Amino acid sequence: MADRTVLGTYPTPVEPAPRLARALGLGDADLVVKRDDLLGLGGGGNKVRKLERTTAEALARGATTLVTTGAAQSNHARLTAAAGARLGLAVELVLAGEAPHGDPTGNLLLDHLLGARLHWAGHVDTPGLERRAAERVAELGDAAYLVPYGGSNAVGAQAYADAGAELLEQVPDAAHVVVAVGSGGTMAGLLAALGTDRVLGVDTGATGDPEVRVRRLAAEFGADLTGELRLRHDQVGEGYSALPQPVRDALVLAARTEGMVLDPVYTGRALAGLVAAVAEGDVRRRERTVLLHTGGLPGLFGSAAVPGFAAGLGPA
Repeated sequence: MADRTVLGTYPTPVEPAPRLARALGLGDADLVVKRDDLLGLGGGGNKVRKLERTTAEALARGATTLVTTGAAQSNHARLTAAAGARLGLAVELVLAGEAPHGDPTGNLLLDHLLGARLHWAGHVDTPGLERRAAERVAELGDAAYLVPYGGSNAVGAQAYADAGAELLEQVPDAAHVVVAVGSGGTMAGLLAALGTDRVLGVDTGATGDPEVRVRRLAAEFGADLTGELRLRHDQVGEGYSALPQPVRDALVLAARTEGMVLDPVYTGRALAGLVAAVAEGDVRRRERTVLLHTGGLPGLFGSAAVPGFAAGLGPA
């Protein structure tokens, strides 16, 4: 049995970001960006790596339908729909909230384009959403496979242990790897490959227990984490779907220094966390720093917070 399907193209590139580095107060050569947004499938993003492993397990079990969960603008849900289309599997998405009025935008538009069937779970928390998805799998029977929230289980997290090894070949002197933390699998996998000293996670507010999730996932696939986790919680603001001012500033900074577009939930928060870490001296000059670009661009066009943000933009 293959342990992964092939849905992306590897290795993803590492690009220098000298103008952004200078704007942060770092040296020109101190900052690079690992472009997992360029994985290709369905608009790209870090969930592609995880889905290669979870879909391999689904196919090995004889599944014909993938079921997963997420927020209305979930990147993971969109990429699960894309993976299903690529592999000839039906996809059902159990999404938090109510169906929006009017035409779908952002990731929701792509969910429809990719042929997924959507179920709206109402206003439930993450555990409640996961229960609703499990109930749907039970209704469908053995032909259905539950892809976990965010693709984050031991199977999916292993993909980012592999990504960490890939990154070390490209940037062997990496001192800091900065990553947004949602469902926890990406950070857990990176920790297994890179250790607790090098990985700096930035909480997005996707769950109420990110550190618990990260440690549990790492333990599930055999990673022995020692030391404190470097996990910032200062960029959550009013919640997952909010757009705090430091994140707004980070989106503008990346765009106007490097022509690099970030999303408002994940990569925008990751960069905002890096800005704060540099200001506090946790990340310093002459320390090679990697910003992991995990994708999420479609969410920029579906976020309820973006219209007000866009109205305030002017020329540099």
